[in-house]
Amino acid sequence: MRNLEDILNKGVTNVSEGIGPIIVTGAAGFIGSCMVQYLNEQGFENLILVDDFGFEEKRVNWESKKYIRIVERHSLFDWLEQEQPTISFVIHLGARTDTTEFNYAIHEELNVRYSQDIWNYCAKQQVPLIYASSAATYGAGEFGYDDTHAVIEKLQPLNPYGVSKNEFDKWALQQEMAPPFWTGLKFFNIYGPNEFHKGRMASVIWHSFLQIHKEGIVKLFKSHRPDFKDGEQLRDFVYVKDVVKVIDWMRQGMVNGTWGLNKNGIYNLGTGKARSFYDLAAATFRGLDLAPNIVFINMPEDIRDKYQYFTEANMKKLTDAGYTNPFYSLEEGVDDYVRNYLQTGKIW
Repeated sequence: MRNLEDILNKGVTNVSEGIGPIIVTGAAGFIGSCMVQYLNEQGFENLILVDDFGFEEKRVNWESKKYIRIVERHSLFDWLEQEQPTISFVIHLGARTDTTEFNYAIHEELNVRYSQDIWNYCAKQQVPLIYASSAATYGAGEFGYDDTHAVIEKLQPLNPYGVSKNEFDKWALQQEMAPPFWTGLKFFNIYGPNEFHKGRMASVIWHSFLQIHKEGIVKLFKSHRPDFKDGEQLRDFVYVKDVVKVIDWMRQGMVNGTWGLNKNGIYNLGTGKARSFYDLAAATFRGLDLAPNIVFINMPEDIRDKYQYFTEANMKKLTDAGYTNPFYSLEEGVDDYVRNYLQTGKIW
């Protein structure tokens, strides 16, 4: 293992000309590490990676990336105060994302208070900000899945994670002092490479892949509602490569002046098309060139009354803002993930 001080002092010479450093929080995690990879592929190496780097299992997510600095999450604001770097952008993806953790104080610390500190720094320094919200804010969907600001105060998330994300969304909309340009993105069900460390919270595709190799079957939850058949629970599954592409499209608009103040706000980020867990599992089998072999098991009681049976992002707001790139279909995304990453053990 390399000495941490050596890592902190790592230098990169081939940085993007004329653009100040970009902070990416959650950079050792699933979406954050994919974001760093995407930025690297666009030629950006002047990145400051922020996370809790003490988790050795996440090391492979970030150690081969190109960056100029890593900063421990708890030290970020002290470091910013001491170093006074001219930050050009903040992409805040770090969060406590465990929907089975019911101690709200844990979610509040990272998802609310830390996010408020990020926001206040960006507002004070006039740095554009994109942050991660979540479709978990929509709860059971009783108010639909429209990303209008008017509905945010009414939403009733089903777990502390969703509550914490919604509390920050509400807080952000109330602030008079704000970053010059900003968006909050309500992520729907994201899947893709670099999620291996998430355990129970990893995507059904990741779990399906392991089950197929171990037992030759995939186990899906039975439905505990009469209006949904087993395996036909519906979610808006979105490939992480599309997620980071949207984030960078927004970043470019904010930097080059095409993102007007009227576009600031909270946006859904899904595909706009709900698909079943059965379809997801079947696509995983096809990615392995196998026929589907799916069985149904009881849903754990601790999540049964907090389970979303249907989510589907209304994507009109994003398309109205000018995003026209196509999204991976479920079959395309799962096939790429299974064949090029899960099968090979490759990190993106």
